[in-house]
Amino acid sequence: MIRRRSTAPGELPKLPRSARISVLDLVRAGLTGVFGRPARAILSALGIAIGVAAMVSVLGISASSQAELQAKLAALGTNMLKVGAGQTMFGDAAKLPEDASAMVRNIRSVQQAASVAALKAKVLRSDKENPNNTGGLSVEAVEQNLLEPLGGKIKSGAWFNAATAKYPAVVLGSVAAQRLAVTQPGEQVFLGGKWFTVIGILEPMPLAEELDRSAMVSWQVAKEQLGFDGHPTTVYERSLESTVEQVRNVLAATVNPKNPDEVKVSRPSDALAAQIQAKATFTTLFLGLGAVALLVGGVGVANTMVISVLERRSEIGLRRSLGAGRGQVRAQFLTEAVLLSGLGGVFGVLLGLGVSIVYAMSNDWPVALPVEAIAGGVGASVLIGTLAGWFPAGRAAKLSPTVALAAA
Repeated sequence: MIRRRSTAPGELPKLPRSARISVLDLVRAGLTGVFGRPARAILSALGIAIGVAAMVSVLGISASSQAELQAKLAALGTNMLKVGAGQTMFGDAAKLPEDASAMVRNIRSVQQAASVAALKAKVLRSDKENPNNTGGLSVEAVEQNLLEPLGGKIKSGAWFNAATAKYPAVVLGSVAAQRLAVTQPGEQVFLGGKWFTVIGILEPMPLAEELDRSAMVSWQVAKEQLGFDGHPTTVYERSLESTVEQVRNVLAATVNPKNPDEVKVSRPSDALAAQIQAKATFTTLFLGLGAVALLVGGVGVANTMVISVLERRSEIGLRRSLGAGRGQVRAQFLTEAVLLSGLGGVFGVLLGLGVSIVYAMSNDWPVALPVEAIAGGVGASVLIGTLAGWFPAGRAAKLSPTVALAAA
């Protein structure tokens, strides 16, 4: 015999506990709510997708660009120093000694050193051109071993050798060849009022970009035919990686013992390192813009969920009357908001990765997929969805069954 607990006078009977709902059921109900109005869901998720795609693509492109610069820096090395002529105490242009590169090579840990001298001559495509139309190109006298410390490579033709260094031959930097419209060795250019034959074209040199815009002649020919006085303007040297700072400290005094203050010493690789830092700064700026877009997308999700609560009051009232608790209603609408935002985040991650991969491949950069950007994009979209759905879900949970059914 089943005994029923009698209710005391004035005591309200207890309602049965609402049945627990599993996570899988919540997801199913959430997906039904999301895809029940596909056009609205797509437009709402699109705002999240654009914000996430912007953030992921910016991080992906930045990572690929920095990987390219770091690979280039590792290949070129950070053990090259550049010695230049500064100014005298009276403000005049100083001169390096004629044997500057030889003096630098006397430093114990220095491996290679070569000199370059800027000449006053002009290089033109022909003798019919206006002498003032130099195209921003310069003429440099170079020592025969210059490519060793610079790590320079010949794109076509050849570098100076013992034979060609005696004749009016010229090697063009990559930019100089383009501006002079020289495509292959054997052509001639008008240099310093004389015809010179192009024997080689160089690949770009990131650590000595000034030489990319130069027409280079041998040290000997510059003295014999172009009035060169033998004083270099720049010396490039390579030393052991572990002794770069030690060499840097003694270079000025070694090159010009009497006036070391008239010598400037720099490390060209610092420019590439500065580019990496600059790109990181711009990345932070663009991330801020992506965060704004993500915030706007979150507002769109919140607006969609508020409208969804108003349109589905009858559903809410029916579920409450059938025993669904407030927590279940809140969980259902919160799950919808998270799924709506999360799906937009996943699409945004895929879109951002696609953009960054295509951009990196089009620039011949290594493809770098930032894991933190992928995880952060999905995580941010879920967080935005949670915050955007919290108020609408709470509003839905507070609706009483009678009021919801009556309003419907």
